[in-house]
Amino acid sequence: MSKAPRADAQASAPHAADRHDLIRVHGARENNLKDVSIEIPKRRLTVFTGVSGSGKSSLVFDTIAAESQRLINETYSAFVQGFMPTLARPEVDVLEGLTTAIIVDQQRLGADPRSTVGTATDANAMLRILFSRLGKPHIGPPSAYAFNVPSVRASGAITVERGTKKTERATFERTGGMCPGCEGRGTVSDIDLTQLYDDTRSLAEGALTIPGYTPGGWNYRLYTESGLVDPDKPIRKYTKRELADFLHHEPERMKIAGINMTYEGLIPRIQKSFLAKDKEGMQPHIRAFVERAVTFTTCPDCDGTRLSEGARASKIRRISIADACAMQISDLADWVRGLDEPSVAPLLTALQLTLDSFVEIGLGYLSLDRPSGTLSGGEAQRVKMIRHLGSSLTDVTYVFDEPTIGLHPHDIQRMNDLLLQLRDKGNTVLVVEHKPEAIVIADHVVDLGPGAGTAGGTVCFEGTVDGLRSAGTVTGRHLDDRASVKESVRTPTGALEIRGASTHNLRDVDVDIPLGVLTVVTGVAGSGKSSLVHGSIPAGEEVISVDQGAIRGSRRSNPATYTGLLDPIRKAFAKANGVKPALFSANSEGACPTCNGAGVIYTDLGMMAGVSSTCEDCEGKRFQPSVLEYLLGGRDISEVLAMSVTDAEEFFGSGEAKTPAAQRVLARLADVGLGYLSLGQPLTTLSGGERQRLKLATHMGDKGGVYVLDEPTTGLHLADVEQLLGLLDRLVDSGKSVIVVEHHQAVMAHADWIIDLGPGAGHDGGKVVFEGTPADLVAARSTLTGEHLAAYVGA
Repeated sequence: MSKAPRADAQASAPHAADRHDLIRVHGARENNLKDVSIEIPKRRLTVFTGVSGSGKSSLVFDTIAAESQRLINETYSAFVQGFMPTLARPEVDVLEGLTTAIIVDQQRLGADPRSTVGTATDANAMLRILFSRLGKPHIGPPSAYAFNVPSVRASGAITVERGTKKTERATFERTGGMCPGCEGRGTVSDIDLTQLYDDTRSLAEGALTIPGYTPGGWNYRLYTESGLVDPDKPIRKYTKRELADFLHHEPERMKIAGINMTYEGLIPRIQKSFLAKDKEGMQPHIRAFVERAVTFTTCPDCDGTRLSEGARASKIRRISIADACAMQISDLADWVRGLDEPSVAPLLTALQLTLDSFVEIGLGYLSLDRPSGTLSGGEAQRVKMIRHLGSSLTDVTYVFDEPTIGLHPHDIQRMNDLLLQLRDKGNTVLVVEHKPEAIVIADHVVDLGPGAGTAGGTVCFEGTVDGLRSAGTVTGRHLDDRASVKESVRTPTGALEIRGASTHNLRDVDVDIPLGVLTVVTGVAGSGKSSLVHGSIPAGEEVISVDQGAIRGSRRSNPATYTGLLDPIRKAFAKANGVKPALFSANSEGACPTCNGAGVIYTDLGMMAGVSSTCEDCEGKRFQPSVLEYLLGGRDISEVLAMSVTDAEEFFGSGEAKTPAAQRVLARLADVGLGYLSLGQPLTTLSGGERQRLKLATHMGDKGGVYVLDEPTTGLHLADVEQLLGLLDRLVDSGKSVIVVEHHQAVMAHADWIIDLGPGAGHDGGKVVFEGTPADLVAARSTLTGEHLAAYVGA
């Protein structure tokens, strides 16, 4: 009897393994974090808030997720680790209780032409198996339906030697689904000859108009001195033979101008030197030439489906795999639901779950053949989520970077449900977020700040959402902010007429966009907003389109070089020290010779991700020691590039360093809410919202009359939205017309005119469901946007 109570006591005592229910971070100093120590509950949803640049990403991505990734890599054998990039340990004293971290960020999915929504998820692979089992006529295994697999036929003796045994095979055959015409790309490229040369002139008169082909240069002499064509005859008068030798001649070694050289036709030469390279890495003038000279047209063989004739002919219930991939995913899900085949029942169930996940997550309007490079950051993030929703893993840490980006208020509720679903499976969910609707579902909130950059990096609040409201932090004060609908609206000065717009899912839309006012185009995700604004507004000198796409530039580019700010800074340094400006460019004479001015040494590991390490000679400062001896206002050039925009504005505003030209650019950067960015920060590290605001700051001095912005509130804290609205007002008041694609209710309430698209997404959208003032939209409550805006303003 005496033993029973002891057994009960043992049963009720917690097991030692259950005590690890916190992720402990002590002394985090990554980037701008100031010795941050916090405890994050496991198996709960924790939201990290704070103004842009306060250190949220440094804590969540660069410390917690990065260390988790590093520790997982260390579990592999030394042999495998030899093939992996060496990850540096984050600047932190103690990190305890970490679990495997899965990062679901907004990096765009690969823009490879053969990557689609279907190949980025498992949907395409499952469809291929389905068609290989049920498709009539039967054409082969799943690879026969894959546009990434070419058909191969080899014949002849293939000898395989193993020890003393020799095996001979006569033929080898593999059936792939790739269209031989376009090699699975769906488009074929054609070179516009009028962009290569002026056929009214002769080569001697400078007929070639290709960058790098200047008369007298080797590229030019290859043709004028080859003896195959007459350099003094206008190109249009060439015989068929001469034209073929000029344009298509096979590579051939010959003596030209006394030197042994390889002569080949102009077109193959252009293809090798320009078209085989990545367009984004080219110099601007060469990229402009390629964009002019190369036209992409739908492949005539496969009609853009990327598939071979056999793959297109094999069908299930009169639907081919090309038809299935072209369907809107919500329709494809209904079609799959109607297939009742016991032989492939498990496969149908798995495919059904994947397709339903797309619909659930608000991406039912996409099709599986949509190129993955055309998805927005928010769409790409949600496609990545689909991989994890059906996962059987638990006790995993999921890390999300603003998952509500690009979502209408109507869709945010769905996203919240999915985040809670991941948590309820026993996972730790960490979310960096600004939207109040997403913050309120948190079990735990960590608010960083109080400011951005050097003014941030501390934990201002830790606790519940209710605690945050009464905490008095910037986020707490603004959490329940509600903009009111504009009382009086501006009068338009004219209208931009769009007639018969039918890009993507638009259904012959006629709409007048008022000029001289702030117009907001809104609607649920996939309703056709971007198609209307970017696809139908005629781009010209008058229209300045500012999107969130990657900025064209290398990892050497930074805000100072991109905005042109570095020019007046270099000149000011040169004038103060009596030397030439080129010394103060890390891409020119002043560059550290070891790292060539990059500040880091990049080691390209060929088959996997390259590794970068800080240059030991210049310690990441990018300049030669002699250059750093030249000062302006007591600072050297590397110290100036390390300054934030706000500090630099003060530095160049007065005293010895006063530079009005630099001051003007810095004022524009501060105006768009980028005061916390450092001048030398590589552009590759900026978020989509930051890139857009940087582009906007650069274009603010332009003469264009119409500004088109794509969700400028992306990545903006509640407190910064007010500053953005002020900026938009100033643009309109200075005589510009501003058209904004936006979901943020504060921006809608502040608009002079709203165009609401819908009523749904994909083929359920594409129509204008409302045009008018915000007050009319709230009063009518006739659309989803109207209902959410009315609830937001408390009408």
